[in-house]
Amino acid sequence: MGICFAGGACSCVIPEYNVLMLNANAPAVILAPMDGLTDAPMRAVQGETGAFTFAVSEFLRISSDVPGKRVFIRHVPELSNGGLTQSGLPVQVQLLGGDSGRMAESAAVACRAGATAIDINFGCPAPTVNRHDGGATLLKHPQRIREIVRSVREAVPQNIPVSAKLRLGWDTLDAILENADMAAEGGASWLTIHGRTRAQGYAPPAHWEPIGEVRKRVGIPVVANGDIWSLDDFHRCRDITGCSHFMLGRGALANPLLSHQIAHELGLIPHKPTERMTPDFNWLPYLELLLEHSRTIEGRNGKSTLCRLKQWLMLARRHGCFLGFDEVKRLETVEELLAALDPLRRPVGAGR
Repeated sequence: MGICFAGGACSCVIPEYNVLMLNANAPAVILAPMDGLTDAPMRAVQGETGAFTFAVSEFLRISSDVPGKRVFIRHVPELSNGGLTQSGLPVQVQLLGGDSGRMAESAAVACRAGATAIDINFGCPAPTVNRHDGGATLLKHPQRIREIVRSVREAVPQNIPVSAKLRLGWDTLDAILENADMAAEGGASWLTIHGRTRAQGYAPPAHWEPIGEVRKRVGIPVVANGDIWSLDDFHRCRDITGCSHFMLGRGALANPLLSHQIAHELGLIPHKPTERMTPDFNWLPYLELLLEHSRTIEGRNGKSTLCRLKQWLMLARRHGCFLGFDEVKRLETVEELLAALDPLRRPVGAGR
């Protein structure tokens, strides 16, 4: 099943994607890695819209052992399909860890397992991750950022891009300048910068100005990330940063039209969405797609799938305009939830 945004009859065709990932001379819309949210089924759903250039996997944590090929394939099932989702969207493998040697070895294994691009996570703010020398804690050690990027870059084939995802700093905004320089010196193909410090977590606001400063100085592409919730936010982010590459996370899930709107603005797709994001937006096709891909990819069904669907709708309530969550949160089966969202199947007398 495809999702059609152009209006009228749907002749949905899975789009052709650039498996080279990010092109410095062309704009891009990238699906963010969000642990527990943008897993393989969700990446497949988002790929069907045709709006995203590529997706980044949830991070695989590299601690005391180097994972084998099977671990990578289990974590990123797309590796068994040429690094593509079932809908054809390229997926970049993200690694997290503080030991440059193990990170390099792991990246090499990932490539043997089928990875076509590697991303290094220097931005995760989770306390457990940070206490174990991973994610944003590396922002306090710029030289180590350079060492890790360089080690990974040297460990994988030259045709495999290696990128780095950073926050602005541990607790200061200006730390991004040195950290970005170090990642670029290490050989990063591009940088993705989330416009917050680790101390901020996900609290507003995102600071886009430092992202623009980095873009002007590093000589490699910079992807802007953070607080793009609407088309107006995108316009302001583009104006402030000067970027032509953007990563969307929670905003894209809370508003499934947003990625398509931005891709249209960037000239990546010809059709502008004819729908509007309103409280009556039809979530059913999206949930049915997630259900379909969850069953196909993971064999998931029953309670776990129901929780997954509710998780998406809860995000849409918190950050979007979905008003029906209180009516569906206590439903006990997938069938009940889908029926509650379908006017044609909704019991007489049931309202939103």
